[in-house]
Amino acid sequence: MCEYRVVPDTLDELIALLDLETIEDNLFRGRQPATRLQRVFGGQVAGQALMAAVRTVPAERMVHSLHAYFLRAGDPTVPIVYDVELVRDGRSFTTRRVVARQHGRGIFYLTASFHVEEDGLAHQDVMPQAPAPDDCPKLGELFERLSGQPRSAWHQEWAALDVRYVGDSRPGGGLGSPEHPALAQLWFRAAGRLPDEPTLHRCVLAYASDLTLLGATLVPHGTYIGAPGLQTASLDHTMWFHRRFRADEWLLYDQVSPSASGARGLALGRIFTQHGELVATVAQEGLIRSSARPSSADHEH
Repeated sequence: MCEYRVVPDTLDELIALLDLETIEDNLFRGRQPATRLQRVFGGQVAGQALMAAVRTVPAERMVHSLHAYFLRAGDPTVPIVYDVELVRDGRSFTTRRVVARQHGRGIFYLTASFHVEEDGLAHQDVMPQAPAPDDCPKLGELFERLSGQPRSAWHQEWAALDVRYVGDSRPGGGLGSPEHPALAQLWFRAAGRLPDEPTLHRCVLAYASDLTLLGATLVPHGTYIGAPGLQTASLDHTMWFHRRFRADEWLLYDQVSPSASGARGLALGRIFTQHGELVATVAQEGLIRSSARPSSADHEH
């Protein structure tokens, strides 16, 4: 299986990760990165599945939405096969359904809709105020402070992305909001120049969109993704693409979690360019469960 492995610690290698092998009509195989993670990163599966769908759609039709479910933890040691169903080809819209499989079982389902670009009514939310990316610390520094692990561990996994942390709504986080107890903002971009291919930029955005969103649900609770005693996993993921953008230019990810309960947290994200254009909206529900097991005394009560 080694011929399918690629280390995504540079942007060129992330691009290679999204460059799927065609096995048969509408059937593709995705490489796996060399990683210390115990399961496949959800953004990788989303980005590869979207690319599989893109490969079956005319170039003039751009993805405008995707809806996905994470069914099983992916095995990072073997390739993923993406099977694309051509659901509908209309005059303006095209629909594709993708199932990602490993070991003969589906691990991820994605439905994507594509649209011929056309003019129409337009409005958008105002971009929130945020300091410039160069004035914000790199996310690896925050990772080191929260987890105690060296920032080099972050860069080994995510060096293909340049991520700067603006702040959050926890005490001292700089983004206190009476309306949103769970709020976080960051800047991100691909760590280098991407080819001028709009669909690739959307696949890179799908990859990046899963990196920090679930973490917004933990902001009020004094914990973080990967913390001891906490089990986290993406359950579903939805994206709407509103306007063209470049994923290799700074994007502001404004994240809020309106609710967490029942061991699940909901997070919503708005993605803006530096010029204030709202280019995408993201929603995700994830598992945020304490892995502590009740003692025998707890059972007695």
